[in-house]
Amino acid sequence: MAKKRKTAREKLETVQEPKVEDTPKGRMLIPKPLDVDALMRKIPEGKLATADQIRAQLAKDCDADYTCPLTTGIFLRIAAEAAEEDLVEGRESVTPYWRVIKANGSLNEKFPGGVEAQAARLREEGHIIQPGVGKKPPRVQDFERYLVKL
Repeated sequence: MAKKRKTAREKLETVQEPKVEDTPKGRMLIPKPLDVDALMRKIPEGKLATADQIRAQLAKDCDADYTCPLTTGIFLRIAAEAAEEDLVEGRESVTPYWRVIKANGSLNEKFPGGVEAQAARLREEGHIIQPGVGKKPPRVQDFERYLVKL
């Protein structure tokens, strides 16, 4: 019998404690998914945060030098997918994952619906989206003006 695949919500709520490990680069935090989600929920409408800001705040909160970019990226995506599942179930208050952008202001192609869906949501909140050039994804115009302090 095939094992039932976990939903994004189940993955997000996996019981896991944050871990801080010593590495050659310093003390690295491996966050828990719900901590990533909680920071994303703090981004108000019309504002933005970068994945780098989220990692820096997580590291600061756990007295680490930095946060693992790989696991944080995975957890950002899981939080985004869980938010979409919540919307399908009719929940009104969901994690505003579309407000998380890359350090250079570009959109995240790994979020549900890709950059097109993220761009549409950001436009609804008043942001101007510059089209991508070549292989570069679209980005938020003057994104620095909208960055929130986490």
